[in-house]
Amino acid sequence: MNKLLQSSAAHKIFVLLLTGSFTVLSGCSSIISSATSKMANNLSSTILNSDDPQTVADGAPAYLLLVSSFLKDGGDNESLLRSAATLHSAYSGVFIKDKKRASKMSTKALGYALKAVCVSNENFCNLRKMPFDKFKQDLSKLTKDDIANWYVLGTAWAGWIQANSNDWNAVAELARVKVVFKRLLVLEPTYKNGGAHLYMAVLTTLLPPALGGKPEIGKKHFEQAISLSKNKNLMAKVLFAEKYAKLVFNKELHDKLLNEVLKADPVVTDLTLMNTLAQQRAKELLAMSDDYF
Repeated sequence: MNKLLQSSAAHKIFVLLLTGSFTVLSGCSSIISSATSKMANNLSSTILNSDDPQTVADGAPAYLLLVSSFLKDGGDNESLLRSAATLHSAYSGVFIKDKKRASKMSTKALGYALKAVCVSNENFCNLRKMPFDKFKQDLSKLTKDDIANWYVLGTAWAGWIQANSNDWNAVAELARVKVVFKRLLVLEPTYKNGGAHLYMAVLTTLLPPALGGKPEIGKKHFEQAISLSKNKNLMAKVLFAEKYAKLVFNKELHDKLLNEVLKADPVVTDLTLMNTLAQQRAKELLAMSDDYF
């Protein structure tokens, strides 16, 4: 099971894919000047629409430090906390190869996300230590106003588990993450182009059926995520191929999805970076297809 939870190249980048990536400073104009806010939004757009992942990898750390610096004066600002959580989780999941560094940064991301939820509602300030039944009960009270904080928390939490997959205590928290995304799907299934569907798809296809996995449920979530993105989110198809098609040994579906990714135009507003990474991964998976199947 532990090997199945280890991060492959595609699994490592789904955090960046699903959280809306580096759109991290919108909504922070209340604490920074409008000029700075506009600069941040323009920079976010530039990152998302870049077709050069290496340039993003080289330049993003400065942006990460910028966001963290704002928190020195706005530590209780939910928007800014969400921004910091998103950026730290995304960068950790995509670009950091060293496990210790990834663990440290993902822990910081989770801390920011947890604080955002706590600032919003003090009843959730200790949610990781809540009895599981109470956790589920309290989440049933969430409303659409809570979606932004809890989506970021769910993605940061999943990224933290991924970065600490050798720790069974961390892996045990997957059950809580699933509850978060299930609730988000009830509240707003179309949020972030079906992002919660894609997370649930991955979470339900981590294991084969014999070990408790539910690939057919995952398949439905993958299909919903692809549909809600109007086939523009190429990483959803890559993950569908890697997490589902390989799990059920469906070579025809695996190769079909990956070839569709390679034939597609990666240039899509706010998805170009992710689509470029998706095409890179699709090439890798296709090259290994005959050996695997």
